[in-house]
Amino acid sequence: MNPKRVRVVVTGIGAITALGETAHETWKGLLDGRSGVRSGSTLFDTSDYPVRISAEVRSFEPRKFINFKEARRMSRFSQFAVAAAREALVDASLLADDETNAGGEIDGVESIRAGTVIGTCVGGFVEVRNGTQALLEKGYRRVGPLFIPRMMHNAAAANISHQFGLRGHNSTTTTACAAGAQAIGDATEAIRSGRADVMVAGGTEAPFCDLGLSAFWATGAMSTNHNDSPETASRPFDLHRDGLVIGEGAACLVLERLEHALARSAPIYAEVGGFGSSGDAYHLTAPEPNGGGEVRAMKWALEDADLTVEDVDYISAHATATTLGDAIETVAIKRLFGEIAYGIPVSAAKSMLGHTIGAAGAIEAVSSIMTIVDGKVHPTTNYDTPDPECDLDYVPNEARLADTAVVLSNSFGMGGQNASIVFCRY
Repeated sequence: MNPKRVRVVVTGIGAITALGETAHETWKGLLDGRSGVRSGSTLFDTSDYPVRISAEVRSFEPRKFINFKEARRMSRFSQFAVAAAREALVDASLLADDETNAGGEIDGVESIRAGTVIGTCVGGFVEVRNGTQALLEKGYRRVGPLFIPRMMHNAAAANISHQFGLRGHNSTTTTACAAGAQAIGDATEAIRSGRADVMVAGGTEAPFCDLGLSAFWATGAMSTNHNDSPETASRPFDLHRDGLVIGEGAACLVLERLEHALARSAPIYAEVGGFGSSGDAYHLTAPEPNGGGEVRAMKWALEDADLTVEDVDYISAHATATTLGDAIETVAIKRLFGEIAYGIPVSAAKSMLGHTIGAAGAIEAVSSIMTIVDGKVHPTTNYDTPDPECDLDYVPNEARLADTAVVLSNSFGMGGQNASIVFCRY
């Protein structure tokens, strides 16, 4: 690490996913190799669609985390974000652990020195769908006054700021599937630059509705061969993978300037070593064939951390289970790491969580951090038949003990938006 640079550490984690309503429940589900993909949806009827599976958060009750009046003013993606942020702030000992508390300003930090950056891809997409239907069927008077506050992409960050009194740097990233990772990188830079002491950073997504399912299916990237066996549908790196499974959820980290965390004796999970982002400048949906943009993001993240490829102990792959995407990510890893790539464990959380789009990078940041803390690598499930084009160590089907001091976490989004984060043992 550069001794002259401001060091940023992770002091709290929170998540809500198809595997659990806390970060630690989600992590346990990943280690157990448990799938969160199920048939159908509790949100709308999927029976007439070519894709009838999802990694949905099925038991979510927003009033467990937010008071009823406030929850009604938020769309689902904001509710997820507030729930994850609340868990992370409690975990960081910045907020009292009171289940009846709808918010409450954080303790131990000046409010103008605390902020938030939250990533999302489609934001209040469901609100847009419902508002459009109301307009077309019932007229302009039926578009409600909460339509814009609920649908706007920055609503998640705004609600976190409002709920917990974060009056400092505030932003939203919308870099598609890289948005959650980009948010963590941007929040890290806010602390490094001296603009903040504490940042809540992460990603959130709740895309499930008839229009959302239809739109993602129309891209040709979704799995359609496993409607009768949903747990086996998401198959990253497997020869017989046929596309991604849409998921939903959120995750947030509490990032803190190291000296600030030490001064209040805060728990420290890990250190944010470095961040890199790049653009493919190639295609709006397909990744660059030689993985050049992905290579640059990983390389720049390691350079930012003052580390080399020899220092990396584990790679948390983007790995959506698309034929093209997984093969190109494998190419990119081999281009950057050379022969070393064959000795580094690589695994894919999306095999169990589905693709949570703008939340994915943040959820996978939580699992990357827990890999360092627990010394265990979660598996890539449904890896049954090796693909000759994907020939790395993907930790097939069972978790593995591993001494992991440095983790590289990848998030690569549509539009050629790439982000990589390096997390290090503190």
